[in-house]
Amino acid sequence: QVQLVESGGGLVQAGDSLRLSCAASGRTFNDYTMGWFRQAPGKEREFVAAIRWSGGSTYYADSVKGRFIISRDNGKNTVYLQMNRLKPEDTAVYYCAANRGYSSYSDYSWYDYWGQGTQVTVSS
Repeated sequence: QVQLVESGGGLVQAGDSLRLSCAASGRTFNDYTMGWFRQAPGKEREFVAAIRWSGGSTYYADSVKGRFIISRDNGKNTVYLQMNRLKPEDTAVYYCAANRGYSSYSDYSWYDYWGQGTQVTVSS
């Protein structure tokens, strides 16, 4: 049983940084892609970033490219999302997701496993 547990959300000011963590357990993830999505009130869940566990290829939404960095720590089975120069429009619940393969990494419906989410609020 795959389990994903996010942490690191909080309330920050515009321009600040925040790092989210996603601790993964339940199996080995060598052939998995890990994704970060976010959902603001009244909006659809949207892709933020993804990383292939094997090889470490990364992918980003245009809205966060150059500000956010996704990475993983193989020894800790943890994926991180470093968020820099945060903006009020980054305010959302952030979710970690996982699935085997990588073909549809930006499509939230492709992912089989999800964490519970962590709230990120950016004040202006």
